[in-house]
Amino acid sequence: MVIRVSHLSRQYQIHEKEAGFLGSIRSLFRRTYKTVKAVDDVSFEIAGGELIGFIGPNGAGKTTTLKCLSGLLYPSSGSVQVLGQTPFDRKHVFLKQIALVMGQKNQLWWDLPASETFALNKEIYQIPDEQYHKTLSELVELLEAGDILSTQVRKLSLGERMKMELIAALVHRPSVLFLDEPTIGLDVVMQKKMRDFIREYNMRHGATILLTSHYMEDVRQLATRIIMIDHGSILYDGKLEQLIKKFAKHKILSIVLETYVPPAEISQVGEIVSYDFPRVTIRVPRSASNVAAAQVLHKFPVDDLNIEEPDIEDVIRDVFTKKPS
Repeated sequence: MVIRVSHLSRQYQIHEKEAGFLGSIRSLFRRTYKTVKAVDDVSFEIAGGELIGFIGPNGAGKTTTLKCLSGLLYPSSGSVQVLGQTPFDRKHVFLKQIALVMGQKNQLWWDLPASETFALNKEIYQIPDEQYHKTLSELVELLEAGDILSTQVRKLSLGERMKMELIAALVHRPSVLFLDEPTIGLDVVMQKKMRDFIREYNMRHGATILLTSHYMEDVRQLATRIIMIDHGSILYDGKLEQLIKKFAKHKILSIVLETYVPPAEISQVGEIVSYDFPRVTIRVPRSASNVAAAQVLHKFPVDDLNIEEPDIEDVIRDVFTKKPS
């Protein structure tokens, strides 16, 4: 296994100040703290070459986990191994094999072309000239970024800057890549280009990739497996399609009617999600979906009917909000 995480926990002490002026004065002499568990007893393993979607709501513990895996944070308890190394030892042999890309952080020099940062990283990672030029050429080609290499970073669009961030992070050709919201703020066209690039990099180099994203399309298109985390604890670890079967308690019947049927009659079969004649969508219990479909066909003039799984985004939203599916 390339990554081994065993009972990882990370806690913070947060100062709690009373409201108002008097509260500020009192905090100068007596401070009270509360313990916040950002990550709570998390365990998982990732094999070489896997591309994992790491999902959860804001504050779930995703970024904290990535920072522990990359060595930026020291765990409060538990153990972490990446490529046989302990990340927070920050050994050179370890740092040369990983990369952490955070969509909301910038490692590029604002007033210089991105190519200057690439050249600096070449020296930091002690990359041989031939390997550097070969890798840089490949990354530039994959990201279609040849025409912006010499442009000042501050003059680039968000999507162009994200391309440069990826090149800067990958120019030393890491075998483990931690991507924290790499498509945040990008338009749908640029999101697709980023996904295509990540997929191609994974396939070409067999890189192990752990990806966090609030865009489910990123996870749906890229991940072979997902790890779902909430309140610092893992809720699910497995295939995306199995997630739906595990958490979705309903199915969707998409119906096309031949003639109009009053909504009140259709609601006797299942919960109406939408009704825009002739199309009707209803929600029925998963265990009764076949029976409900048979009732629809028997009772109503139906032109077409499909039994579908609920949208993955709806399922995950229900899990995080603790609503019944």
